[in-house]
Amino acid sequence: MTAQKLALAALFISLSAIGGMIKIPLGIASIALDSMPALVAVLFFSAPLAGTIAAFGHLISALFGGMPLGPFHLIIAFEMWAVVWLFAILHSARKRWLKWPAFIVGNGMVAAVPFYFLLSPAFFYASAPGLVIAASLNAGVAALLMPYVLRVRGGSLHAS
Repeated sequence: MTAQKLALAALFISLSAIGGMIKIPLGIASIALDSMPALVAVLFFSAPLAGTIAAFGHLISALFGGMPLGPFHLIIAFEMWAVVWLFAILHSARKRWLKWPAFIVGNGMVAAVPFYFLLSPAFFYASAPGLVIAASLNAGVAALLMPYVLRVRGGSLHAS
């Protein structure tokens, strides 16, 4: 990885941290715009690195929120990595119509499933609607920003 790519990755992680400070109170927890920069990062990076940006973004956002789920945030960070990895794979495969619902369903519903068993069914049912809304907001903002970022980048659609 070049110094330029490393600096750009750090910038996206920093943007995730800033997004993590933008809290949206939704039901059981406050949700943030921390995954939006990782979605935009697929324009620049491979799937594993975009996922890593999402994982670090979540951890930083959770730190700002006081780590309400304690060590479970490590599970969530891994889930964020996986969901953004899938998003990036779909983006690279030109499945642009599928990447958005895959992210929203993956981040909003599938990622909450382990907590049905780890915490309680009540936690799952209370948090899932807010997570779907938050995932939709993160995806919506990313979808609005991506064409402008592409113009700045020079029109290329793929990560190098």
